[in-house]
Amino acid sequence: MTRDAANRKAPPVPDHGPGRKKKRLWSVTKKVLTGLFFIGVIVLLVIYARKVDWDDVAQAIEHYQRNAILMVVGLVVFSYLLYGIYDLIGRAYCGHKLAKKQVLLVSFICYAFTLTLSAWVGGIGMRYRLYSRLGLSNSAITRIFSLSLATNWLGYILLAGIVCAFGVLKLPAKWDIGDVAIRLIGIGLLLFIAAYLWLCAFSKRRRWTIKGQKLVLPSLRMAGAQLVASCANWLAMAAIIYILLNDKVDFPLVLGVLLVSSIAGVIVHIPAGIGVLEAVFVAMLSSEHLSHGTIIAALLAYRAIYFIAPLLLAIVLYLWLESRAKVLREKNQRREAAHAAQAPANGAAKPPADGGRLPD
Repeated sequence: MTRDAANRKAPPVPDHGPGRKKKRLWSVTKKVLTGLFFIGVIVLLVIYARKVDWDDVAQAIEHYQRNAILMVVGLVVFSYLLYGIYDLIGRAYCGHKLAKKQVLLVSFICYAFTLTLSAWVGGIGMRYRLYSRLGLSNSAITRIFSLSLATNWLGYILLAGIVCAFGVLKLPAKWDIGDVAIRLIGIGLLLFIAAYLWLCAFSKRRRWTIKGQKLVLPSLRMAGAQLVASCANWLAMAAIIYILLNDKVDFPLVLGVLLVSSIAGVIVHIPAGIGVLEAVFVAMLSSEHLSHGTIIAALLAYRAIYFIAPLLLAIVLYLWLESRAKVLREKNQRREAAHAAQAPANGAAKPPADGGRLPD
């Protein structure tokens, strides 16, 4: 046998074992699940579109002055940017290196789909689909979603606690919930926020593992950022409805009714809270000398500007991001590799301890 023959590499042996079969089966399964997900989204969009009375929406918007519409549009943009901050906080929490523009884009798409088609589609399905396409691991996406969800409801709890504890919220008499009970609920909610902040500031145990997922207690600074971003977002949503009601109802009351309608929508679990939002506002503002037509018109305009218009833009951005995901993923992996190569040299950067790293 010659030296060249000895050094020549043997041809690769095809892998026909169970590992290859499992990989092929998982690949086919992913394609099927992705197809079913897209079909489900399309079906939900069609159902939602058929439930909306588009003539009433158009008439409701035409009823408002241009300045009011411009103010509302500005608040909508502000609100969606605030929601994007939720995922930017998650970026710092996980330590992943996706570009901030990509994070804001994904969060915008997810929020628009969440508002219209429920958190299962937007908050969970879209997040896992888009972030995984951009290169994040499932564990990192789980932590981002968990932190975003916590951020949203922490602000809700704080504002609801203030509204209830200070007697701003007056529920209809037929709901059989007295003022004292409401105030006690508010105090309980505020104590919950105080306990959360105390834990973030002073807890000695910072990490837990639940069903294989690592949870790290945020710092007090991060918890403060969560509360500020979330409270600002809920206040922006209330301000939109306040303007659309032509300033005929006190802002704290509008905020309180929005908070009640939001939790009612979660309990009833109807996509976009169709009917729930209107029912709660009509019931709770019936004593404010507002006609049902005025309330319904304001809420129709709110749906059109805050739900439907962003959703149409989100669909276009989603299709664009899907077409560019592979290129962006490769770019992200190069950036991560460069960051990892520089870290030992300067000794300052450390890899994230909780798994936010992009997969190779």
